[in-house]
Amino acid sequence: MEKFIITIARGYGSGGRTIGQMLSKKLGVDFYDKDIIKLASEDSGINEALFGQSDERTKGRRSVYRGEIITPDKKAFTSEENLFNYTAKVIKKLADEKSCIIVGRCADFILRDRRDTVRVFVWADEQHCLQNVADVKGILDRKEALKAISATDKQRAEYYKAHTGNVWNDARNYDLSLNSGVLGFEKCVDIITEYVKILNK
Repeated sequence: MEKFIITIARGYGSGGRTIGQMLSKKLGVDFYDKDIIKLASEDSGINEALFGQSDERTKGRRSVYRGEIITPDKKAFTSEENLFNYTAKVIKKLADEKSCIIVGRCADFILRDRRDTVRVFVWADEQHCLQNVADVKGILDRKEALKAISATDKQRAEYYKAHTGNVWNDARNYDLSLNSGVLGFEKCVDIITEYVKILNK
């Protein structure tokens, strides 16, 4: 296959991260999730903890990404906006260098103009999300799990809106929208793989 990038946005408990890891293994390419925070910290010199605090979260500030970097001499160097700018810079660099899979962090928007990118949204019904949260996170109490799902999805939606101006779960932002509860993880992997092959024809 020629070079490709797969971005995966995912509802909490849908298994999007697991699907990304499975794709990484099947296709033999690198997988990036929270590693991007470390890379952005190393590139910018900004403390990694600051990136962690704003990772897929927003304080409600609207600063749609334009591609600029705020320099160290400016007051806003460590602002939420600039933390996103450096995260985007790392995502673009990875996409330029090699085939890879990137989970979250508005990567679909950042790489929206690239012809070599497959943008995927993974979601699932409540029952499947509850089961996955129990299996992966060990949250067995239904109310606690529902609260975690709702809060995380709300954070991701607000973060996406703040930095892209778009609606996070709008299918028009993606090439594929997959219901992992119906399809299962393996079938999602197969569908994405086949899409990548079509892209490379």
